[in-house]
Amino acid sequence: MAQPAKPSTFLLFPWGLLSIFLILILNLTLNDGWFRNNWSWITLILIIPAAILENFKVGYSTMRIMFLKCVFSLLSFLLVGMAFGAALAGWHLTKFQSIQDIQKITLPWYVLLALTVLLLIQVAQLFSMLKAVKREFMQLDPDQ
Repeated sequence: MAQPAKPSTFLLFPWGLLSIFLILILNLTLNDGWFRNNWSWITLILIIPAAILENFKVGYSTMRIMFLKCVFSLLSFLLVGMAFGAALAGWHLTKFQSIQDIQKITLPWYVLLALTVLLLIQVAQLFSMLKAVKREFMQLDPDQ
């Protein structure tokens, strides 16, 4: 029996999670004025390759790729949720409790838009994976 070929590294690498991580890191570390002026280019450079490279995974329905895709998608949602929660907590402390001297995370609208687009890409990829799993199971069904 032939040994199945191992999937290539680009199929196992979390491109969407990397893009989300880089957008959050760039938002936290770069100068606010520079990032505000160049946000469209930065997100364009991070979103389009992530969408294309994540789309390559759809045609491959091995269990390892699908499992890692689900894990990385859950980690993406966790990371964005933690960033959004930290930004919301900082806003709440400033607005309602009048605590001014705290360090807080600010997520401008363009960072939220980029994160939303990346999460929607993750959701679309998960549904495509589910279709691939259904197709695999239908091929194994003797009644079909």
